[in-house]
Amino acid sequence: MTDYLNNVDALAAHVPDGALMALPPEYSFVPMELVRAIIRRGVKNLNILTVPINGLAADMLIGAGCVKRVECAAVSLGEAGSAPRFSKAVENATIDIVDSTCPAVHSALQATEKGVPFMPLGGIIGSDILANRDDWKVVDDPLGQGNGKIVLIPAISPDIAIIHSPLADRDGNVWIGRRRELATIAHASKIVLVTVEHIQDESLLANEKTAAGVLPGFYVTALTEAQMGAKPLGLVEHYPADTDEIATYARAARDDDAFAAYMQRVVFGTQEAAE
Repeated sequence: MTDYLNNVDALAAHVPDGALMALPPEYSFVPMELVRAIIRRGVKNLNILTVPINGLAADMLIGAGCVKRVECAAVSLGEAGSAPRFSKAVENATIDIVDSTCPAVHSALQATEKGVPFMPLGGIIGSDILANRDDWKVVDDPLGQGNGKIVLIPAISPDIAIIHSPLADRDGNVWIGRRRELATIAHASKIVLVTVEHIQDESLLANEKTAAGVLPGFYVTALTEAQMGAKPLGLVEHYPADTDEIATYARAARDDDAFAAYMQRVVFGTQEAAE
């Protein structure tokens, strides 16, 4: 049964030190207000899995000293440029980096979703990334197709997944629309924490127009309302990304003192400053 909490700080209390936490991609309902609450809580030694890429959320968590390890296909601020705190942490070897690919991340989660220990994947055979992944096994293809080899990607089961959605109902059902990667993340994760713009009384599953785009409540551990909870990132059909604020972050994050001042204002300051 889904727990309904009063605020994002109470939701962030579900995130312990050292957890493996899955982050959705920038275009797919990223819970930035929850990320800020996790930073305020002082969580340490997180293992971050970006599904399969991320930007602002991962960069901010890394810069705040919350992260020990990142498995990713990429971390970037997109049009705002590289992710400065991620780049600095890589250069200074203050976090561990596990290189992956978009199909490999999805395959690892799908393996857990389907209850199997691994998923076969062929597209990365011949790439340099295999040389740095001892946990990926190249084996003979038992069906003898293609080039005769296949890569086995071990299943990944995140301890926690975090999501922001436009809408949930009183049964804990959460609207995700066509963002099916969020369903895969939730199916594979032990705990799913969700912030939403609004909680309605009418069941989302009872309405034919919404039912197909719903993550059922039995996958949702806890949720709370957080209006504008994805800002400064956008939320489709609700508000656009604040590109000026993202650019402001990108400039500040290049310098240690400027980043510290930005975090003090946006994360630890007033709610008005955070929005």
